[in-house]
Amino acid sequence: MASILIVDDERAIRNSLKDILEFENHKVELAEHGVEGLEKLKTQNFDIVFSDIKMPHMDGIEFLKAAMEERGEIPIIMISGHATIDIAVDAIKHGAYDFISKPLDLNRILITVKNALDKTNLVQETTVLKRKVLSKYEMIGNSDALKQITGIIEKIAPTDARVLITGPNGSGKELVARAIHSQSNRKSAPFVEVNCAAIPSELIESELFGHEKGAFTSAIKTRIGKFEQAEGGTIFLDEIGDMSLSAQAKVLRALQEKKITRVGSDKDITVDVRVLAATNKDLKQEIADKHFREDLYHRLSVILIKVPSLAERITDIPLLAEHFITDICKDMGIPKKTITPQAVQKLQTYAWTGNIREFRNVIERLVILGGNSIEIQDVELYTQAL
Repeated sequence: MASILIVDDERAIRNSLKDILEFENHKVELAEHGVEGLEKLKTQNFDIVFSDIKMPHMDGIEFLKAAMEERGEIPIIMISGHATIDIAVDAIKHGAYDFISKPLDLNRILITVKNALDKTNLVQETTVLKRKVLSKYEMIGNSDALKQITGIIEKIAPTDARVLITGPNGSGKELVARAIHSQSNRKSAPFVEVNCAAIPSELIESELFGHEKGAFTSAIKTRIGKFEQAEGGTIFLDEIGDMSLSAQAKVLRALQEKKITRVGSDKDITVDVRVLAATNKDLKQEIADKHFREDLYHRLSVILIKVPSLAERITDIPLLAEHFITDICKDMGIPKKTITPQAVQKLQTYAWTGNIREFRNVIERLVILGGNSIEIQDVELYTQAL
């Protein structure tokens, strides 16, 4: 059942539309003109709005513009007995969901309402999913170390500067990369992550730059690589210190010339991507050991961000514990558990060699095995191996 507002100066049209929609179990509100319709939009929640074009006090297009500013997420269906192509185009141009000519057709009305509700549900589901994804990659904490990083991100995100993110495993390097992308001018374009350590050295070039059909034995069709997939957006080269020297040379060329070549092809492809890279290795030592190209290091490290270990930001542990408990309980579909200050203080005494990743796993263990309130005894019992 949907809540629907009908705005029309003709009583017969209002009442006939109301009868049709109420017969389908929808809740209907009526307004005689645009001014009254706007007042109801400001004070009530509606799923769909029907609005006439020709009305006193405020015509339908004026109402549409004002309604879109007030509640732009609601589908607004325009109706008119003076329909022309120009009127319909003008209505759609200003944000109308659909345009229906009078006399109103019953089937057309019902189909339009169904489609509008389906669209609204999809938009709401997409919004929830986006919020869930963003919360997964949210940077939690108010320590000085984290504030310094967020300050740097705010400055560099709007630029296209390349960034090298360093720090121990599990410290949140990916979160920093995603935060840079989400605050950049490229945020509506793809964010493509490549774990260089997880791809065999003989496949890394194909993964990054793609390949042509027949380039090697298993290349049964042409495949675009990660650089092309990230076109207009950001590519995140995680654990770049594990990349082979031959792949490093091609990445260097991509950075210098903004061009790539698929494996098995001699054709250059121009790419527009922002490159972020991360590693837990000491790249200067890798350069000294001839395992990493110095020229690539200097290309990547326009901006350097060092992510601290959890041990360097123990003041963030209370906030992190609360955040992870909330998320884990929500994922499990159970009432939110609490944690005592004494339990939090105990968590702050551990070394956390696995950093944030290890900390979240321990919180999940405490949520599963502990009581409704996580006590210091639970921490001592279920973190004995730390």
